[in-house]
Amino acid sequence: MLTHFQFKPLYENKNIPGWNFSFYYKKQRFSGVYHQTGKIEWTANTPEQDEIETLTSQIHELMLFHVYE
Repeated sequence: MLTHFQFKPLYENKNIPGWNFSFYYKKQRFSGVYHQTGKIEWTANTPEQDEIETLTSQIHELMLFHVYE
């Protein structure tokens, strides 16, 4: 389970889609860029290959709830 999820707009003009995000998972901090298309670019500490799909799904859900709600 990921904790301390945070996000902020990637651009000063908040009408341009794109967000920086960060969270903790298994006591390790991860961060990345969430693009309008749903693509995730990991910027720090890429998760293990077998965990990427699970984390990506959780990030999509959180972004849909917080940004597009």
